[in-house]
Amino acid sequence: MTSISARIAELLETHPVWDGHNDLPWEARKQVSYDLDRLDVGGDVATTHTDLPRMRRGGMGAQFWSVYVDAKWAGERAVRATLEQIDFVRTMTSRYAGELAFAVSSADVVAARESGRIASLMGAEGGHSIDSSLGALRMLHELGVRYMTLTHNDNVPWADSATDEPVLGGLSPFGREVVREMNRIGMAVDLSHVSADTMRHALDTTEAPVMFSHSSARAVCDHPRNVPDDVLERLPDNGGLCMVTFVPKFISPAIREWDLEAADAAEAEGIHWADYAAYTPFLERYRETHPQPVATVDDVVAHVEHVREVAGVDHIGLGGDYDGVGVLPEGLEDVSTYPRLLEALAERGWSDEDLGRLTWGNALRVLEGVEAASRELSAIRGPSVATIEELDGEV
Repeated sequence: MTSISARIAELLETHPVWDGHNDLPWEARKQVSYDLDRLDVGGDVATTHTDLPRMRRGGMGAQFWSVYVDAKWAGERAVRATLEQIDFVRTMTSRYAGELAFAVSSADVVAARESGRIASLMGAEGGHSIDSSLGALRMLHELGVRYMTLTHNDNVPWADSATDEPVLGGLSPFGREVVREMNRIGMAVDLSHVSADTMRHALDTTEAPVMFSHSSARAVCDHPRNVPDDVLERLPDNGGLCMVTFVPKFISPAIREWDLEAADAAEAEGIHWADYAAYTPFLERYRETHPQPVATVDDVVAHVEHVREVAGVDHIGLGGDYDGVGVLPEGLEDVSTYPRLLEALAERGWSDEDLGRLTWGNALRVLEGVEAASRELSAIRGPSVATIEELDGEV
């Protein structure tokens, strides 16, 4: 009888993991100012969750690298830093061309797998990266960015974030135009980080499948970064995808409560949770006297199964958020550990066919759907020349 681990290893040969979100580019900026001689991810790296040997051990076939920049950075500074992030991903992909293949289309992803390499895609994490400019949006697409998360932790002038005070009640008229233009050019609309009303407005507006690059189920863990059931229920009609994340405070109710208490304690010292430079060292001190509960593979399994139950097996994927969080669940400590999650799901009765949808097939279908919508829309309308001032008034 074939063991579960052997079964998963065989599955990953044909249906490797396509992960929706990894923050290695930002870690490279913070740790070594993008110097790959000092952070050689072609070998084992002790200071990150990600390197190429561990990606291979994890059965990975495609990665959306996040070209995130700090949401507090506004205007031209955010655009410039996003370009620097893109430059790093392209440099990294070229440097390790024997292992990574730069990909901007579903065909590129398939070709990368056929050549035995890991497809290297990019997603921009936050609408602040375009400085409310549709021209900037189009240029990010020209450089290879294939999804944009509409917000990060803070609102942008045209969309409300999940973790900021609501201002617009979702998307503004210009925000809806951003979604339409993303549809036209073939950039996936990523609804992680946005408010539930922004999710709903985006689904009302979009003409292409949407995605959640790294979000879990709010019914399982009541965190605003997670997806409510009424939104999950809309994914089948839209054709979209929820890529379940591994972030402990998004998947474990116990850690969610602990995190709220930590944030309150930080506020008492004048530190806001979104000020990462101050909050991260505060958390390290807080953990010494208030041990954080432990998340496990089973917590992630609970979210994966809930999304499957509500949205269906064709609308679920994986978005670990490696190198974007300090602590990860036991058993999912780095990118080499995806097989452990798949083994846990197999033990719960998941078929190879359904596991293959989770790891690879659904993400490929969504990218193909975004491309198909773009072909249709670009044939009937040209680039939008709308401005935020025109559609939303003074900003």
